[in-house]
Amino acid sequence: MKQLVLTLIGPDKPGLVEKVSAIVLQHKANWLASNLSHLCGHFAGILQIEVPEEQLQALKLELHNIDDLEIKIEAGQDVLNDTSKQLNFVITGNDRPGIVQELSSVIRHKGASIIHFTSTQQSAPNWGGSLFNAVATVELPEGLNKEEVITALESITSDLVVDVESSKDCA
Repeated sequence: MKQLVLTLIGPDKPGLVEKVSAIVLQHKANWLASNLSHLCGHFAGILQIEVPEEQLQALKLELHNIDDLEIKIEAGQDVLNDTSKQLNFVITGNDRPGIVQELSSVIRHKGASIIHFTSTQQSAPNWGGSLFNAVATVELPEGLNKEEVITALESITSDLVVDVESSKDCA
């Protein structure tokens, strides 16, 4: 079996996920994980699949023939993440340009690694602007205390709140 990572982008229209999943199934591949979104009129996604070697070329050809959907296919690598060292940081604060860069910089400088990151921005008129919400699954290096990361993240600005959920809560 061959692991693949696919990135997809194109104008959003009904049936795209069904079409991609049907092709995956038709080639005896297994859909392992995905993040799919509608963003500004576009469908965007990333997914991990596992496909039998003998189906690989036919699967690639059929995926590339989907109209109006740009698909990039990369060979995956077997990487084992230690979920016992992973935490889900739930981050909320006033939205502003640069907030993701600041958060990711603090996490990197602490020696941690972002495994998964999702964010949204929503209107919050009672707060006087927009609210930024993110969930970052972060793998901590040996010896790093989660409280150190929380303190460092919250020190970015006084309006940033960081909560921690266990990995099981968000799975």
